[in-house]
This record gives sequence, C-alpha cells and structure tokens, in this order.
Amino acid sequence: MSTMVYPRDEALERPSQDEIVLNTKAVMQGLETLRGEHAQLLNSLLDCTQPPSEQEKSGQLRKSLEDIELGLGEAQVIIALSSHLSAVESEKQKLRAQVRRLCQENQWLRDELAGTQHKLQRSEQSVAQLEEEKKHLEFMNQIKKLDDDASPSEEKNNQSTGGGGGDAPKDSLDDLFPNDDDQGPGIHGNAAAQQGGYEIPARLRTLHNLVIQYASQGRYEVAVPLCKQALEDLEKTSGHDHPDVATMLNILALVYRDQNKYKEAAHLLNDALAIREKTLGKDHPAVAATLNNLAVLYGKRGKYKEAEPLCKRALEIREKVLGKYHPDVAKQLNNLALLCQNQGKYEEVEYYYRRALEIYESKLGLDDPNVAKTKNNLATCYLKQGKFKDAESLYKEILTRAHEKEFGSVNNDNKPIWMHAEEREESKGKRKDSGPYVEYGSWYKACKVDSPTVNTTLKSLGALYRRQGKLEAAETLEECASKSRKQGIDAINQSKVVELLKDGGGDRRHSREGGNAPGGQRGDNEGDDSAEWNGVSPSLT
Repeated sequence: MSTMVYPRDEALERPSQDEIVLNTKAVMQGLETLRGEHAQLLNSLLDCTQPPSEQEKSGQLRKSLEDIELGLGEAQVIIALSSHLSAVESEKQKLRAQVRRLCQENQWLRDELAGTQHKLQRSEQSVAQLEEEKKHLEFMNQIKKLDDDASPSEEKNNQSTGGGGGDAPKDSLDDLFPNDDDQGPGIHGNAAAQQGGYEIPARLRTLHNLVIQYASQGRYEVAVPLCKQALEDLEKTSGHDHPDVATMLNILALVYRDQNKYKEAAHLLNDALAIREKTLGKDHPAVAATLNNLAVLYGKRGKYKEAEPLCKRALEIREKVLGKYHPDVAKQLNNLALLCQNQGKYEEVEYYYRRALEIYESKLGLDDPNVAKTKNNLATCYLKQGKFKDAESLYKEILTRAHEKEFGSVNNDNKPIWMHAEEREESKGKRKDSGPYVEYGSWYKACKVDSPTVNTTLKSLGALYRRQGKLEAAETLEECASKSRKQGIDAINQSKVVELLKDGGGDRRHSREGGNAPGGQRGDNEGDDSAEWNGVSPSLT
C-alpha cells in the first residue's frame, strides 16, 4: 500500500533578497577561511619530499581549492546580481511615477480634446448657418440689382441729393440679423447670481491638480506656459468676463505666488475678483474665496492694513451665505485674527480666535487638528502680550488632548508629557536617570498625530520653561520633540519664540508700538510662524 507524500509549503520558507545576500556573504567568509587552510596544507606538503600517497593528497587539495574558488566566484555573481536587481527595482519605481504623471497629463488632454471636439461641432453648425445666410444675402443682392436696373433715374437722384436711400440695405440687414450678444451674457450672469451656483469644469480641476504637482516639483517652466495657454483658450472661446477665466486666473496666481512673484499674483487675483463680482454677484462664495486669497497674499507681503478690509468682507459674505457657525467661517476668523495680531490689535485677536475655536469644537469636535492649531495661534497672541500663564495653559491643553487621543484618559499611571517634565524638574536633585525616555519612551508617537502642531507646542512650552528657569523640564520636552517624524520642522520657530519671550518680558509697550507701525515691522511679519494661515492656497471656488 503506497502512502502519499504532501509537498512542503516552501513559499513560506523562501528567504528574502536581503537574507540571501547576508547568507552568501557568510558563505564567502567560510570559503575564504577554507581556502587559506587548504593553501597552508598544500604548501606544507610541497615543502618536503613526498611519497606517492602524499602526492595523491596534494592533488585532492588542489581539486578542493579549485572547487572553493568556483564557489567564491558564484557567490560574487549572486551579490552582483542582487545589486543589479535592486537597481532595476529602483528604476521600475521611477518609471511608475512617470507613468502616473503621464496618466494625469493624458486625462487632461482627453478633457481638452473633448472640449475641442464640442467647439468644432458648434463651429460646423455656425458655418452651415453662415452658408445659408450667405445664400440669402446673394439672393437679396440680385433683387437689389434688378431694382437698380428698373429705376436708374431714381438711383441717380438719390446719389445727387445725398438722400438716405443708400443706407436702406444696411438698415434692412440689421433688421434681419439682430445682435443678441448684448443681452445674452447679462441674462446668464444674473441667473447665475440669483441661483448662487457655479460649478468648475472637470478639465479645470484636473489642470489645477496637474499644475500643483508641477509647482511642487519646481517645474515652473512647464506650469506657467500650461496655465497661460489654457487662459488664452478660455478667453478666446468664452470671453474675458467668464467665471472659468476667473478660476484660471486663480490657478495662475497660485503658481506666481509660489515663485514669490507677489505683484503678478495680486494683479491676477484682482482681475479674478472683478470677473466673479460681475458674473456671480458680490455675495457669492467664490467672491469670498478670492477676497481671502488676496488678503492672505497682502498679509504675506506685510500689507496688513490693505488686507484687513478684504478679509472682513470675505467673513461677512461667508457668514451670510454659510451661516455664522460654518468651518469656513472659522478659517476666515483665523486669518482675520492673524492680520489684527500683526497690527497689535490684541483684543480683536482674542475675540476672533475664541470665535473660531468655538466653531471648530462644536462642529468638528475636540480632536480636530484645527482646534489645536487655533489654540496654538491664540497662545502666540498671549506671548506677544506677555501673558505667559495663559499661553502655558493653552500649550498644556493641546498636549493633554493629544495624549488622551493616543494613550487614553489621564491618571496617576498615564500622564501627559508636560507632567513628566515638571516631575523631572521637581526631582532633578534626587535621582539620576540614564535618559529622558525611561518612563515615556513612546510618547513621541503622539507628535505624529497632529504634527507639526504638537511638535511646535512642545518646543514653545519648552521655551517657556527655559524662561522660568526649569531647564530639566525644557530639555525633556525638546528631546521628546526631536523624536517626532518630522525632526527639526519648527527649529526656526523655537528660536523666535525665545526672542518673543525676551521682548515681552522687557517692555510690552514697545511691542505694541511696533505692531501698530504702518505695514508692521519685519519681525512681526515673519516672527509668527506658530500662528498658521488658513486657506493659503488660492481656492478654485
């Protein structure tokens, strides 16, 4: 009776490429050791006169050495082959990335082709209509010739007296072909404004995503001509005063802003604003988006007084259209607060940030990243006023919430990082730890949850601890921040917070006067990295 033998599942036992290379290197080391030992034995046998039996052993040793050399050669081939496969895999990944980009370009070209085909069909219909009109005009011209032949004396009298008979054909043509273009666009624009609806074409959304990808790669020599060509085509087909043209102007403004060409970007956004106000109405959400983008652009250039009324108008539109408790209203409040902060209007800043915080917490929940960002912005406002206790309280709230989200509720055995830092500060003279991560080595994972906001909070609170002389607590937070995934993302911010603390502790009146200077000082413009803009990228709608 035969028994069946089931094959072993070898797929699970196959070593990986790295394991093969490591094993091959280990075998090479063993073979090199054997080669050295065989060479020594062979030399010792060859040094003295050998009987035939010893000569036979020498031959076997030579054969073994040849086999060892062959094995070493095969091992080197395996290692070289592994390196080649790694290079091939890397090249394959590059080709896949190129394929993805080409697929996006292909999709955009398909959309453009579909639009062009539609335009071609309309042009063919227009040509057919014009041919019919041409035939009718030729018929009318023949009738006119017959009339002229029938009454030549009447024509001469009309020419000699300069009468209006020569204008009669033109008047008749105007009656036959009235100009509808004067009424059409106005009617469509009013309807769009009444309905409040404007949907961006899919091809422009695809183009927007493609341009963003090129700009992120620094390929402005491709992104700019692409936008300009699309803008030219839209203006030829739809006219300059069309919502799609305004959308394209926003996209091109995004590219110019990334190149620090602020004047060109501002010109495009002002043009887009005028078009959207004309075609969609002054209270349309798209108008608010363009106002916000223009205000942010002015804010980045330090023109806070020019930016503030634009930001306030965008806020009024969004409150009117979306309601006072919509998340987009909170974003607008954040930007308005930041503009006021750079002008030293701290009471207004606190009001706007607290309103934004109330909206985010009620509509998006306590764990939404915007809640932590807004608290961070408000803490920065407190730092500028020298309210260090209030800022410290907000920083601790952010870290505590991040801890609860990652590790559960706080208790004696489960404490947030700032509590560990303060305990280490209190007991610094009583114990000697090997390192700062003895009890909370995995806390840095919480930084990855809301990074870089939590990471910024760690460094800002660390700077506060240093100002208070709590060096042990400060080092604990700083070392924990350095463990986050984005190490050093806010290194510049920490130094500026420290400078801010020094200035705030000295002369708060001087700080306020600096904020009220025309246009704001350079330090106020760029020293506030922890306060974040919302909606910085030009929005399509």
